[in-house]
Amino acid sequence: MSCLRTALYLHQSPSSLKSLFSSYLRSLFSSPRRPAATLSFSSSTSAAASMAAAATIEHVVLFKVRDSADPSKVDAMVSNLRSLASLDVVAHLAAGPVLPLPPRSATGFTHLLHSRYRSKADLAAYSTHPTHVAVVEENVLPVCEDIMAMDWVADLDSPTAAPPGSAMRLTLAKPKEGATADLTATLAQVKLSAPAAVTQVSYGENFSPARAKGYGVGLLAVFRNLEELEAMDAGEKDLVESVKEKVRPLLESFIVVDFEVPPPPAATL
Repeated sequence: MSCLRTALYLHQSPSSLKSLFSSYLRSLFSSPRRPAATLSFSSSTSAAASMAAAATIEHVVLFKVRDSADPSKVDAMVSNLRSLASLDVVAHLAAGPVLPLPPRSATGFTHLLHSRYRSKADLAAYSTHPTHVAVVEENVLPVCEDIMAMDWVADLDSPTAAPPGSAMRLTLAKPKEGATADLTATLAQVKLSAPAAVTQVSYGENFSPARAKGYGVGLLAVFRNLEELEAMDAGEKDLVESVKEKVRPLLESFIVVDFEVPPPPAATL
């Protein structure tokens, strides 16, 4: 599986993005919970698999920064997004450019935010928190021409926070009509063939459709570092191809981006 896949995306004006953001906030309170199939595993021993799984809410956002954006304002967007990790309701948050670094990815998206919460209520509290709203309105919308986001429920039996230096591969899938259940069932089977370099996987059906552009299933694989992710691509081609063969008939389209978890923000005095 190559690092980045091409997908269609929409060009939005700042006012349109703000309207989408407002619609997304409303969807957090009005969307019914959909059933989600999730998995998590560690490469250590089977003892890890027997640990009690904890329900965790995955929240991922992809940003497309304008070509004309002032680099200093893009840096400010990233630093302010990272500062949201200090909010009490946030269990984990990382933000930064997608890989590879410039030029931009084939998807058009340039940056990613990944965060986790202990409940849907915590995610809703984060989304409506004045600090988060201010960062979106003052630092994100002025420099971005496109944003998409997805949320799903994961059952994690390993640490919630991905360590700095970890590499993540995010896949957002748009299943064919009526194929969502088959796709999640297929992913449950695929977990058994995951390589040892993968320390954690979560997947599930999106429950916040307002900004997902029709993509309905999210999948996140965590690696110890970027080198191990790249080594998997180079050395596990047969395995990757077999996975693609299983899921391709179920998909209308998909997006794949890679991301390296940065160090936490430096403490301020």
